Amino acid sequence: MPNPAVLKKPPKKAAKTVPPKEGIFESYKTGGFYDELFEADGKPREITRPFIEGVGSFAKRELFRLQKSAEKSFLSSGITFTVADSKSPIDRIFPFDVIPRIVDREEWTRIERGLKQRIIALNEFLKDIYGEQRILKDKVIPSEIIFSGRHFLKECVGIFPPQGIWCHITGTDLVRHSDGVFYVLEDNLRCPSGVSYVLENRAVVKKAFPLFFRNHAIETVENYPEELLAALKFIGPSGRPNPTVVVLTPGIHNSAYFEHSFLAQRMGTELVEGKDLVVRDGYVYMKTTRGLQRVDIIYRRIDDVFLDPSVFRKDSCLGVAGLMDVYRAGRVSLANAPGTGIADDKVVYKFVPEMIRYYLSETPVLANVPTYLCYYEKEREYVLQNLHKLVVKPANEAGGYGMLIGPASTEKERAKFADLIKKSPRNYLAQPTLSLSRAPTLIGKQYEGRHVDLRPYILYGRKVYVMPGGLTRVALKKGSLVVNSSQGGGSKDTWVLRRPC
Repeated sequence: MPNPAVLKKPPKKAAKTVPPKEGIFESYKTGGFYDELFEADGKPREITRPFIEGVGSFAKRELFRLQKSAEKSFLSSGITFTVADSKSPIDRIFPFDVIPRIVDREEWTRIERGLKQRIIALNEFLKDIYGEQRILKDKVIPSEIIFSGRHFLKECVGIFPPQGIWCHITGTDLVRHSDGVFYVLEDNLRCPSGVSYVLENRAVVKKAFPLFFRNHAIETVENYPEELLAALKFIGPSGRPNPTVVVLTPGIHNSAYFEHSFLAQRMGTELVEGKDLVVRDGYVYMKTTRGLQRVDIIYRRIDDVFLDPSVFRKDSCLGVAGLMDVYRAGRVSLANAPGTGIADDKVVYKFVPEMIRYYLSETPVLANVPTYLCYYEKEREYVLQNLHKLVVKPANEAGGYGMLIGPASTEKERAKFADLIKKSPRNYLAQPTLSLSRAPTLIGKQYEGRHVDLRPYILYGRKVYVMPGGLTRVALKKGSLVVNSSQGGGSKDTWVLRRPC
């Protein structure tokens, strides 16, 4: 079966690359992959040259010192991530590499435009799918795919969120292929995490390279908490000039608890758990030492089904009984709106380019990765015959779990996935194995290439705001394409850099 969308074939790997002759990268090789800092011949890219030349004068021990200093800073700030293994959950420092990823501002302008277009279309889709469902009636998307989706909430049909905005905070994952082009890998519209690491990464790197920040035009990310608070206040109930915003967390045992507390502190809002909130007389209140205080906007960091035990999961101790009634009445706002998870569904992802054409009458600026849906018989047969060279994903898993990476799989693993696909074809999709770009990363005592992706954060309030850069995630295991923190991945600071005049 032919590819539904064709990526340019990767260039043949160079037998040998020529490394820079001096400095900390003298032994670094691109290995035939697209490298974020270096050309294939080992020369710095035009946009990265000022940085490469600047750190070229550093002794290796100085870079190692900066790296150790960064790790100590993360530890002292409590920047940890909870990893669950077979024995017990443990906290560890979120791995960080001090050498940044650098993106040209001209290239970023196109990415920004594409992300804004995508988020507006996804918002229209959510508005429609819980309203008139025109896109289903016009058969652009099969109704069965939507109604069988785990995160489609029939309880949200007919709800109209404040200002008509469903997806207030989005993290969209991008990958750069060997052709040098960025593709959208997936959208995260429920409770996307990681933005706190972006802000902490920047703070640490500024201390490591203060002169570079002083002398070069690097786009700022530090205003994200202010932009987030403004977006949240924009959706507050009408007639509330100074609305009260809270961040709702599942509690200290959640893997992203550091981020929940970090954002609440940066925005100057209260961090609350479900037990701290109560519904009285048709409103949501927060328990305080001075009595009950009305809450107007809840930035929720818990999944939909835990929000209200009287509507969703009856056994939930994380949410607030009666919350959905107050939400339907327009007396409290929720970000993101309940029900956005259907747009997270990796099967629904396939149709986002069609959403852009359908709702906006525009050509997508950013392309999807070519995707085969096992829901369709012909595409399913193609996947089953080519498991050895495809990446197979479940529709609703996150964190890199439940995937099959065909080229690295065993015959037994492929047989298992073939059975899973046949039993539940709607819930599986497959994509070609991409040649993800790489970036220099400190491994032991030397810099080696490691694969990276990029998660920009998009806010939808009075305007659509795209954080310039985002979270560059790094697959620290040699040869691995899985960058997720839960799978041992780390991160880098991402610089959107203007060219010198």
